[in-house]
Amino acid sequence: MPAPAVRLHDLRKSFGDVTAVSGIDLDIHDGEFFSMLGPSGSGKTTVLRMIAGFERPTGGTIELAGRDVTRLAPFDRDVNTVFQDYALFPHMSVLQNVEYGLKVKRVRRTERRERALEALGSVRLEGFAERRPAQLSGGQRQRVALARALVNEPKVLLLDEPLGALDLKLREEMQIELKEIQRRVGITFLFVTHDQEEALTMSDRIAVFNNGAIEQVGTPAEVYERPASAFVAGFVGTSNLIGGVSVRPEKIHVDTQPEGPAQGDRQALGTIAEVVYAGAVTRFVVDLEDGGRVVALQQNQQTSSMDVMRLRGSRVRLGWKSVHEYRTPQED
Repeated sequence: MPAPAVRLHDLRKSFGDVTAVSGIDLDIHDGEFFSMLGPSGSGKTTVLRMIAGFERPTGGTIELAGRDVTRLAPFDRDVNTVFQDYALFPHMSVLQNVEYGLKVKRVRRTERRERALEALGSVRLEGFAERRPAQLSGGQRQRVALARALVNEPKVLLLDEPLGALDLKLREEMQIELKEIQRRVGITFLFVTHDQEEALTMSDRIAVFNNGAIEQVGTPAEVYERPASAFVAGFVGTSNLIGGVSVRPEKIHVDTQPEGPAQGDRQALGTIAEVVYAGAVTRFVVDLEDGGRVVALQQNQQTSSMDVMRLRGSRVRLGWKSVHEYRTPQED
């Protein structure tokens, strides 16, 4: 069986008395889009920097394709990194920016030009070779930075929150674009983000970080539908605690006719305390008669903002299916 693209064993990092990473064990498969997700200070970026060689581990080992690189310099590792700040050279053309790493490696001019044009093609910027970075949109600059990393043909591409500087619409478009690029080139992508939707949209698997440790590793569906801890349940989306079990907001049906038949084999009565209209969906905050407060999400398929706003203060019946309940270890 081939070695994983990245293997971390008991990886640790301390800064003085502060433990940033505590005993990480993780295998990332070859050709996988893997995301490290967590809040600021959770240790995910420190792990990425140790894999890249920018930080020296306090303990543990890092292997790339079976090769121990723990003590190697960044330029001796078969990885490239794309940062949030794309750091493109403003005085160079797009093509020159992409070629730059190959030029430093003394690759022949004909070969580096050919490889740079191929890399631009892989990110769909074939016609932008002679432009300067200032003539590009934010999304195009992001793709140039990606091409500059891909041209070196690394085994692993490290991406440190590269979409963070983009506006929401462009960020959502680039999430799909990045996943399509990763599928085309077949390189292992290791993506760091604090954005849950970003991780769920793009990843084959996700590692959820908290306080320097990994709380859960799994597919997006596993992490969202079956969180392994209360932290994961709360951080990856919104979770309601009802009678000792957790239920996601979109699994709860809000019935404004509380005396009618229940939707699902679980139910609770309550009063709508707040209504948040968000265009495609409405978020209901409901105070339960038995105590506690839950959030329910409803698609606005046949309703308008005026319809749902009138429901504030209404008595409602909540219904959900028992198969959509989950119990995390901390709740036992």
